Amino acid sequence: MRTSLVLLSARLLDPATGGPLPQTALAVADGRIAALGDDREIRRLADAATTVVDLKGAVVTPGLVDGHLHPVTGAELTHGLDLSGCTDLADVRAALAAEVRTLAPGAWLHAWGLDPNVFGDRPVESAALAPVLDGVPALLQLFDAHSMLASPRALELAGVDGPRSFAQAAEVVCDAVGRPTGLLLEDAACELVERAAPQPTRAERRARLAAALAAMAATGLTGGHAMDANGDSLDLYTELDEAGDLPLRLRVAPWCQPGVDADGLRALVEQQHRGGRLWQVDGVKLFMDGTIDNGTAWLERPDCHGESTHAFWPDPAQYTRVIAHLHRAGVPTATHAIGDAAVRHALDAVASAQGPETAAGARTVRHRIEHIETVPDSVVRRFAELGVIASMQPTHCCDFTRADHTDNWSRRLGEERADRAWRCRDLWDAGATVVLGSDWPIAPYPPLGVLAGARHRRPSRDLTQPPHHPGQALTALEALRAMTVNAAHAAGEEERAGRIAVGQRADLTVLAADPLTTPATELPDVPVLLTVLDGRPTHRAAAL
Repeated sequence: MRTSLVLLSARLLDPATGGPLPQTALAVADGRIAALGDDREIRRLADAATTVVDLKGAVVTPGLVDGHLHPVTGAELTHGLDLSGCTDLADVRAALAAEVRTLAPGAWLHAWGLDPNVFGDRPVESAALAPVLDGVPALLQLFDAHSMLASPRALELAGVDGPRSFAQAAEVVCDAVGRPTGLLLEDAACELVERAAPQPTRAERRARLAAALAAMAATGLTGGHAMDANGDSLDLYTELDEAGDLPLRLRVAPWCQPGVDADGLRALVEQQHRGGRLWQVDGVKLFMDGTIDNGTAWLERPDCHGESTHAFWPDPAQYTRVIAHLHRAGVPTATHAIGDAAVRHALDAVASAQGPETAAGARTVRHRIEHIETVPDSVVRRFAELGVIASMQPTHCCDFTRADHTDNWSRRLGEERADRAWRCRDLWDAGATVVLGSDWPIAPYPPLGVLAGARHRRPSRDLTQPPHHPGQALTALEALRAMTVNAAHAAGEEERAGRIAVGQRADLTVLAADPLTTPATELPDVPVLLTVLDGRPTHRAAAL
């Protein structure tokens, strides 16, 4: 056996068994864990070409996998002014004013991470940011990446001077006399103005993506379920992979939008399994609704503004037919469904597609639903019954809602539905397979922060604040399983990933402290000492 990597003096933690393993060392060959044992016997497997690392008691877990992120889109959206730390309009105005002073005449201002809660009871519209943006073409991405604010000058340059019609649930929000307020809801509306702005070169985009992925590896991530393949994303992954510069193993799901025809579906099916050494297309991403904060979710009862009453697909029955088609073709689906009506319809569509398989338990395709922000008990139980993966992002609950329900999300829903926020515990207890992720760039990608949020459910900016529904928290072991064992199951890879065992992929995360015993509020600060992908270190701390 020719080993490429040997790790010694380690505490090996296998979440599938629930605790530490008796062995203290492992050897890697051909990208797999080839042997487990004590330091002495594993050291003997090394030769002059083997990288030997003494971990000095550090903890090794299976590689952490983000169950929902957008690498290429995120690398593009997070270029510009970061507004995610702004907590009120005064903060936003000050940040924008400082950025405007750095711009050349006529240059566009790009910003991201704007929290609608900063507007308080005021409408989310560009008038609230005047005169800071007067004459400046500006695009401010709201935190959910489903909406943005465009300044009057940006609207003018894009030729957007009134309402528009779209084939999906999107909107150029206008006032009572038909003038755009600056708020653009969903991709189709946002793209009207985005395409008027100068675009980065391909070399710039590739460099941004490479930098973002390298930063992810440094936080302990070894993989991610990428929920889009827009533009030339797949070509960028190919280039990085072939150059040896892809530090994450990526499972990619291209989008399927309303209005897709037979040719479009055929192309999605034919695209499956395209990939390289470290990435592969495996699944299709669909949207059943938008977001609660924007009033574009699909709820069984309208929100307090009379909004969130419609599906993203103008004809939800067409979505059901598409799910059936993809299921028959053996293609797993991932559906963005946030509101209770959206989640229920997505589950109904899977049940219809499965047909007799449901009763027989012979589920040949693993479908999943993303986000699941508010659902009643009857919906919770159906995930396990149908074998549908519950893909959730606990830091959305932590950072964009409040325990006292004074945030925009909770006020829109009212007490009853806000009390159903991110029911991770209930879904887990009902037997669902829960997978955790960040939805980056919506929330930060460091996986230790995601694991911590699932446990403490407190605002990461102020951990002294009370938790949002602490009864929905996961245990430390459950959270770790959700980013290792369960992530592998969701991808159909449980036989080769998600565990510390001989024959498993050598995708590993090495931490300075035990994630099962470290207090949740301290977990994000635990140093990541080593990240290993396919047996190759992608990050190594100076301490090693």
